[in-house]
Amino acid sequence: CAPPDVGVWPQDVQQVQELAALCYRHDVPMVPFGTGTGLEGGVNAVQGGVCFDLSRMDRISELRVEDFAVAVEPGVTRKTLNSYLRSSGLWFPIGTM
Repeated sequence: CAPPDVGVWPQDVQQVQELAALCYRHDVPMVPFGTGTGLEGGVNAVQGGVCFDLSRMDRISELRVEDFAVAVEPGVTRKTLNSYLRSSGLWFPIGTM
């Protein structure tokens, strides 16, 4: 286990940009964290740094049924997305095995 040195919980894209710019200026590693549903062990701060916990960025901003496209922030879960899509007749089947 290699935990980060600190964690931050940005609420929107502007905050992510500002925090990322600060980390870049000071050569501090950044480790993104979405909703914790991954199985790949992606959150592993082998060089320390800042964990960007993006789970609070959970808005769905656009749905284009004709294109089968939806714009979501990184904190949107599959279940939340499918609840949102239910009335459109669409669904996001990944991870339903």
